[in-house]
Amino acid sequence: MTILKDSQQTHRLAASAITGGKVIAFLTDTFYGLGADPFNEEALQRINALKGREGGKPILVVLSDQAEAERFILSRSELFEAVSRRHWPGPLTLVVRARKEVPEEITGGSGTVGLRLPSDESVREFVRSCGGALTATSANPAGEQPARTAAEVDGYFPRLLDLIVDAGRARSDTPSTVLDTSGTTPRLIREGAVSYQELQETLGLFGGGT
Repeated sequence: MTILKDSQQTHRLAASAITGGKVIAFLTDTFYGLGADPFNEEALQRINALKGREGGKPILVVLSDQAEAERFILSRSELFEAVSRRHWPGPLTLVVRARKEVPEEITGGSGTVGLRLPSDESVREFVRSCGGALTATSANPAGEQPARTAAEVDGYFPRLLDLIVDAGRARSDTPSTVLDTSGTTPRLIREGAVSYQELQETLGLFGGGT
């Protein structure tokens, strides 16, 4: 395993690793995450093994651009459009109905997928260099605190990852908010960086509620 400082050359190495079905760690807009091609089932199974959890729990995906969502979303509902238009890019994960091509390891068998478009342009640039979409489940074993530095990732997974991209300390102490927009009624799964009040305002304008 290699820990490399964030740079254009490191981006190229990370992209090559992702294309080759490897698992890396990188700094998202919240904490460090485990990155892999979200359509590579072997890599996804490895992520679950690394985290020490059984299948059946969904794996988050981060996007470089909103257009990348088309690869995952079965249909763009009015609810999704209203919320994403107001809060993307930003620390809001939106759960949507998944296309049949999305692996079960991503959906956890739920038929839905959680997507986020980070507000940090450097994160989006990195994801773009790796194909436009990456898994970003937190880089820690199940039950442990999210890793805030590359060193913490290394401590959790010594010699188990193919690459750790060191982009410094996490710039947030708060996870993303998670909102389920897969149905006709929105459902707040986790309150985080986007407050419940902010979502209420958005949904009030839309005409919905949480």
